[in-house]
Amino acid sequence: MRRSLLDILACPVCKGDLSLEVEEEDDEEVLKGKLICKSCGAEYPIEDGIPNMLPPELREKVKG
Repeated sequence: MRRSLLDILACPVCKGDLSLEVEEEDDEEVLKGKLICKSCGAEYPIEDGIPNMLPPELREKVKG
């Protein structure tokens, strides 16, 4: 995920702004980490450079 995407992404639950927590990145992209909503606190994982923007309750249903 490119850091510039943070300017256009919003929380799908409450439409709030997101902050970025980086665990791993290369020169161009964040490879692993999470996006955290500043308003409601929902967290969205970033794995292999792809943010999973499904709301948390739907993400659990897809896994299970």
